[in-house]
Amino acid sequence: MHVDKREKRVMQITVIVLGVAIGALVLSMTASHKSLPSPAGRIRPEDVRSTAPFDNPGVRQVGDNEYEVIMIAQAWEWVPNRVEIPAGSHVTFKITSVDVIHGFRVPDTDLNAMVIPGQITEVDVDFDEARDFTLLCHEYCGIGHHRMGADIVIVEN
Repeated sequence: MHVDKREKRVMQITVIVLGVAIGALVLSMTASHKSLPSPAGRIRPEDVRSTAPFDNPGVRQVGDNEYEVIMIAQAWEWVPNRVEIPAGSHVTFKITSVDVIHGFRVPDTDLNAMVIPGQITEVDVDFDEARDFTLLCHEYCGIGHHRMGADIVIVEN
């Protein structure tokens, strides 16, 4: 099979560009110590509401300026649907779903995770200043998906 010189050159350049892009991606992931999140645990969806800590969702102080927020995703709502956290806090969200896959997304933050039934998802964030955020579900979860939101209120100390 004959390949024109120009086509061969374009293929070579394409392979080089792809190699550089993949190398840059690997280097950026290893240099910044980033990795894909792994489940923080497993839980049977039918046991969520009777298993600690999901049997009592909400905000808990776990240290100086450190908080844990336990949340449950379910058909078109977050439980709780409003949380208040002091500004200057480090927060760990522990989330699971009782029904279908949901998405946990807080615009203007790094919070973005999948919430899968049977899996406990943990995400960390620092809230430095007082302001209001809206928690959104970014995975289509059924007919009421567009109404699935919650308020995250960061209050002054």
